[in-house]
Amino acid sequence: MNNLPWEIEKIIEVANQLQRTGGTPASTGERIAAAFVLNNQSFLPDYYSDMVEAWDRLGEEWQHYVRLIKRDYSDLIHTAE
Repeated sequence: MNNLPWEIEKIIEVANQLQRTGGTPASTGERIAAAFVLNNQSFLPDYYSDMVEAWDRLGEEWQHYVRLIKRDYSDLIHTAE
């Protein structure tokens, strides 16, 4: 991508994979971050039905990455077909 931090690249990759296939072998944190980037609760892991609990699970650093992606890199997220 644009020499972005690996965390941002990974979240974008996972978000695009979720959009494309509905699933991913990504880690729990990566999947939660991608679900927030996509603004789609259905992509949260099954055991995270509470949005606040999932958001807290990310921690401040990954919450920051989600905000950056939504603000500055949303053009790198592919729309669902």
